[in-house]
Amino acid sequence: MRKLKNNELNRITVEEFKAVEKTPLIVVLDNVRSLNNIGSVFRTSDAFLIEKIYLCGISATPPNKDIHRTALGATESVDWEYAEDTLTLIKELKDSKIQILAIEQAENSTKLDTFYPEKGQKYAIVMGNEVKGVQQKVVNASDFCIEIPQLGTKHSLNISVTTGVVLWDLFTKINKL
Repeated sequence: MRKLKNNELNRITVEEFKAVEKTPLIVVLDNVRSLNNIGSVFRTSDAFLIEKIYLCGISATPPNKDIHRTALGATESVDWEYAEDTLTLIKELKDSKIQILAIEQAENSTKLDTFYPEKGQKYAIVMGNEVKGVQQKVVNASDFCIEIPQLGTKHSLNISVTTGVVLWDLFTKINKL
């Protein structure tokens, strides 16, 4: 078995990415402080053809060398926008008939493996601050609170890992509909 070279991967160009049909998922970063995490979310969003990323509150925005270092150019392919207040954005998205999925550990949360997206429905996943998580007021305004089951001693996964797990899971489920 031989590793493939980058030029053998047949990846699309940025222009082709912009034109291709996107996965009906939006990522909302609620006060994410790490520039490396933000860059990683861009790169993962590029991999799964995510429609858009909203960077909220204290979340930094491109252009930024530390975001770029991890994103490796994905800030050019994935659409993004800054929103000062996450809750205001969530209300706007809900008014547009987008269902909000707060990714958080909470009472009566739905385990990721048991959540199945509806055909034709667009979703926004809200990823929270590395220490405080998704703001409670944003959790309250969400349609679902989705949790990744964990069995170890740590309280949570890194936001970039969590985003990858959630996007992969939803991407595969949506593409089976």
